[in-house]
Amino acid sequence: MDLRTFLTQSPDLADVACVDDFAAHWTPVRLSRGAHANHQGQPERNEYIVLDGCLSSRICDQDGKEVCVGFFVGPCVVTPNIARTREGISLVSIAATTDASLARIDTDLLADLMVSTLPIRHWANAVLRDALAEKAEREWCLAALGGADRLIWFRQAFPGYETKFAHSLIASFLGITPVTLSRLRARDNHK
Repeated sequence: MDLRTFLTQSPDLADVACVDDFAAHWTPVRLSRGAHANHQGQPERNEYIVLDGCLSSRICDQDGKEVCVGFFVGPCVVTPNIARTREGISLVSIAATTDASLARIDTDLLADLMVSTLPIRHWANAVLRDALAEKAEREWCLAALGGADRLIWFRQAFPGYETKFAHSLIASFLGITPVTLSRLRARDNHK
């Protein structure tokens, strides 16, 4: 999908003359499978839209163990910078799990555009609200549900993602082991 088409799908930008100007501020980015949009612990000053392809965001602990904290299947907006950085340093690494096409804009430039253009402000605020709601929903899932119910929740919240992402990433995202995920999936296949 092209950026302009994606932006005009938002009710906040659907019939607004500013869409062409807004789209012109974004820079196209191509990522090959395995390439990173950003790295945990490094400066990060960008916002991203995935136009095509799949990405995941992960946090790595001091022992080198990675935990998946997000999935992105284009077309979609990646979790806003404010929710994935602290003092301009990325709290996550975002990597392409397939070849991907993205659009990138500097966070400060987007903030300036939000101040000067009301439809862009509404669009960006809606993106942030949606990202925070998704994070809260996952936190609830991890705190309130057992393994089997987490998988049911995942399938409802992210239909089709089981075929798009490695099961090790999905297990990590759900806070269960890959073996547990495999058993749960096998049990579902035998029902």
